[in-house]
Amino acid sequence: MSEKRRMQSDIAHARGLGSAKDGVPHWIAQRVTAIALLPLVIWIVYSFLQMAGSGHEEFVGWLSQPVNAVLMILFIIAAFYHSVLGNQVIIEDYIHHEGFKIFKLVGQKLFFTALGMACIFSILKIAL
Repeated sequence: MSEKRRMQSDIAHARGLGSAKDGVPHWIAQRVTAIALLPLVIWIVYSFLQMAGSGHEEFVGWLSQPVNAVLMILFIIAAFYHSVLGNQVIIEDYIHHEGFKIFKLVGQKLFFTALGMACIFSILKIAL
């Protein structure tokens, strides 16, 4: 550690580093997905309560309706993207080894993307 760095407080050192310039768009995206999820969650809970006690055939018939299929796909996209954003913040805040942090960020994005695509494929297979 340099002599100058030892003489500086942590805040003085951080001021010299500048901004990562990544926080605001990430923050906005997380809020937008949260707002989008509000009506979608209300819709999905209401729909599932209406189908309580129904069987597989009724659910497939319900998901085959175009409006329900589109809303379910929107729900999947918003939920998984919101999850990626939230997990990214956790990884960036609590994993300090740069190599492992990058590995976790890439891995979680691949995982959520693959899972989201599988969900959307399943919805489209039922709906079409």
